[in-house]
Amino acid sequence: MGNRQNVMIKGTKDGFILKLDDQCGYEVLKEELIEKLSVQYKAADDQHVISAKIEAGNRYLSEEQQEELKEIVKSQKSLVVGEIHSNVITIDFAEQLIRQREMSSIAGIIRSGQVIEVEGDFLLIGDVNPGGMIRAGGNIYILGTLKGVAHAGCYGNEDAVIVASQMIPSQLRISSLLNRAPDLDVNEQESHEMECAYIDETEQIVVDRLQVLRNVRPDITNYRGGI
Repeated sequence: MGNRQNVMIKGTKDGFILKLDDQCGYEVLKEELIEKLSVQYKAADDQHVISAKIEAGNRYLSEEQQEELKEIVKSQKSLVVGEIHSNVITIDFAEQLIRQREMSSIAGIIRSGQVIEVEGDFLLIGDVNPGGMIRAGGNIYILGTLKGVAHAGCYGNEDAVIVASQMIPSQLRISSLLNRAPDLDVNEQESHEMECAYIDETEQIVVDRLQVLRNVRPDITNYRGGI
């Protein structure tokens, strides 16, 4: 038991992996990390910055502990922590993830000056009038006419999409990108074909037929049945 290694250092083509035991005390772990890095890792003066990934297993690391471990690693010449991975998350973060995966819905009209904001997906059975706005952390689905502003993936999710029965928005936003609605002629405005908006490979918001969605966002559905 006395020879138990609480810190394992493994070199890869992408840098170092620092594997930390998740059973020992944090202070014991920290001391061994300092010792092993000082003994096993010796950087040459001309060496470039090397990335180190910390794997904490089933150990929860507070933000303060994460910063402390980063500083310990950083104190070694040319070594910097690129990622800290732990299997454990806080209850608050778990609840946040659950909320982001939920779908909220409203049946009605989003009127001018009204702003609806949800953390996950949003389903509206009704219209968004000019001056109305929907902000969602996930996808936005509108079974009606979108004439106002729709902002999907508002917390940074670039894979989010906007779907509407009739797409005549004043503005479309996905993540940090925005797209003013193009000038449409009367025939296009009267079209009843459902459309979707998404960020394409050129980092632009495009509007297309709903049928393309299963190709550009195949993970949007979790249904696995059928023939």
